[in-house]
Amino acid sequence: MQTELSNRLGVEHAVFGFTPFPAVAAAITRAGGFGVLGAVRYTAPDALARDLDWMQAHTDGLPYGLDVVMPARKVEGVSEADVEAMIPEEHRRFVTELLDKHQVPQLPEGEAAGWRITGWMEQVARTQLDVAFDYPVKLLANALGSPPPDVVQRAHDHGVLVAALAGSPRHALHHKAAGLDVVVAQGYEAGGHTGEIATMVLTPEVVAAVDPLPVLAAGGIGTGEQIAAGLALGAQGVWLGSVWLTTEEAELHSRRLTAKLLAAGPGDTVRSRALTGKPARQLRTEWTDAWDDPDGPGTLPMPLQGLLVAEANSRIQRYEVEPLLGTPVGQIVGRMNSERSVQAVFDDLTRGFERAIDRVSRIAGRA
Repeated sequence: MQTELSNRLGVEHAVFGFTPFPAVAAAITRAGGFGVLGAVRYTAPDALARDLDWMQAHTDGLPYGLDVVMPARKVEGVSEADVEAMIPEEHRRFVTELLDKHQVPQLPEGEAAGWRITGWMEQVARTQLDVAFDYPVKLLANALGSPPPDVVQRAHDHGVLVAALAGSPRHALHHKAAGLDVVVAQGYEAGGHTGEIATMVLTPEVVAAVDPLPVLAAGGIGTGEQIAAGLALGAQGVWLGSVWLTTEEAELHSRRLTAKLLAAGPGDTVRSRALTGKPARQLRTEWTDAWDDPDGPGTLPMPLQGLLVAEANSRIQRYEVEPLLGTPVGQIVGRMNSERSVQAVFDDLTRGFERAIDRVSRIAGRA
């Protein structure tokens, strides 16, 4: 599974694996892919530095990347308190009533919510970059469009390629105009934030729009056969995220959540604004149903929704309240039906890829 882009980055397989877990990212890199560590949860620079130190010690000198969440437009002088003050009281009551309905306990005294808005704020992303550029990161990906121009230039000055996710050809053309090096065409089937165009349609359109920039296909990809399809559509690699959630190296810290993922089918996800205020595919739960109910107050725009539900999500996860317990995940969840090591997943991907290539070769040979 080698392409011009994978050769440029020095990886054996053109499989780019996004994950919030350092152990998974390192294992992806060791298996011959390109591990990409998600940085959004690192609100303290020393925590990111600690995990990048760990990555350095566990990647055998092989390449890896970092994914940040940085808005393209800079907003000056806005604090977390300023944003929190914008949340309507009606929405706060809705969260309280929903948690009370399911008897979700409070967090222990002194325990803060594990994730708040700060990971989405530009100044936090910039402190993450201050740390990242001290390490041999080979790719910087941004999940909120093109990074600011000075960030792109700074990455290039360090010899780091810059990528961004795109849900439409229009988004992809913006990335190209911004001087980015790689476009991730993320289809509707993907976990997390997505647009409305399916991967099979989106990938070739983005490839044509940004040629000669390399494109990675993302969304609904979790088998070697699907990787072959992505490459056949013109992509120079694939971007996989959901498939790593049920690997042995993942740190979900919830056996109930892992069990829900293993039991879920492709129809058990929903594209909802309940998590961040932007459409994001996730497990369908009573939490997503409540926010999508037309009789409710409706979700708030990003970043208000994420701040509003941060503590609630921490409580749900800490106490594993099963009806409300969910996570961002794509429609490929239906194929995630056993816990395996990252290496075992990779072995399955390569075998499936070889089967697909052999199948197509036989068909072409009969033509």
